[in-house]
Amino acid sequence: MAEDNEHWEYGLRIDEHINSEKQMGEIILGEGPLQYTVDGQNWGGLSEQIVYKEATSVAVDSADNVYVYNRGTVPMLVFNSDGVLIDQWGDGIFKQPHGVTIGPEDHIYCVDNGDHTVRKFTKKGRLLLTIGNPGSHSSRMSGEPFNRPTHVAIDPNCGDLYVSDGYGNARVHKYTSEGKFLFSWGESGTDPGQFNIVHNIAVDSQGLVYVADRENHRIQIFNCQGEFITQWVNFSRAAAICISKVNGQEYVFVGEYFGGIAANDIGSKLGPRVSILDLEGNVIARLGRETYGSQTGRFYCPHGISVDSRGDIYVAEVSWSDFGSKMSPPRELRSLQKLTKIGG
Repeated sequence: MAEDNEHWEYGLRIDEHINSEKQMGEIILGEGPLQYTVDGQNWGGLSEQIVYKEATSVAVDSADNVYVYNRGTVPMLVFNSDGVLIDQWGDGIFKQPHGVTIGPEDHIYCVDNGDHTVRKFTKKGRLLLTIGNPGSHSSRMSGEPFNRPTHVAIDPNCGDLYVSDGYGNARVHKYTSEGKFLFSWGESGTDPGQFNIVHNIAVDSQGLVYVADRENHRIQIFNCQGEFITQWVNFSRAAAICISKVNGQEYVFVGEYFGGIAANDIGSKLGPRVSILDLEGNVIARLGRETYGSQTGRFYCPHGISVDSRGDIYVAEVSWSDFGSKMSPPRELRSLQKLTKIGG
């Protein structure tokens, strides 16, 4: 390790993790029926002219096409399940891509936390709806939409929208599928129904709303009226969430940031990782038990997550913001991994 290349983030030395040689051989993550292989490389067939810089979010449509919402050359890159680039769009539209979600009719919902908007597109990138006023935001912690929103979830039963307004607010806003505002809930704090960076959001098949309350290290669950039901704790930093069926059973997939500080930078079981839970909150599998780094089987900072029809997992990571941009010299790191499910 070159001593003049040391750098610190969150009080941690990161160079010794990032500069490590890639491990050789097949790496298997997970337990029991939920095991995955991973190769540790950036997934997706990128050319020399196209870069992610960092993939902030990822979503999969009904045909298993993969939409990577990123901060690089082109904001929306679309791949088939083999990683072949089949489309790209969004150039000149977005200020700060953050969260992407695909609705039941394969419409694409993009949250721009630099422009304070939620936009709905066709699969080919034709704009259908804008919620929020581009370039205009509400006062910080006012509870009014939006101040740096983060993600959107769609109720699969009725099409209602839930927007996590997480960086400048501590709020969840509910809209009809046509974009009509219904109501909001949440405030700053650590009690049930309060948030500290409401970062990602998802809805299960019964219409329950799952909120990744990142800096409170938990998932909170609400009914469709915003009434608190329960919470799941013992996460490092719950940043990314999606709900998907694997072999007919519904699971909650949670991407977690690194949860250690200072000397804990070599600690295990602190994240970054992916946790898979059933709808009762039981942890079925943990994917990744070592600290952050470039080695196969590790992550940097999961920021978005999605699952395809085969149960394969796509993890988008803000590795540039949290690591690469702070290195000397700055450099792009791996920011999108595919975890391929073993077995049927």
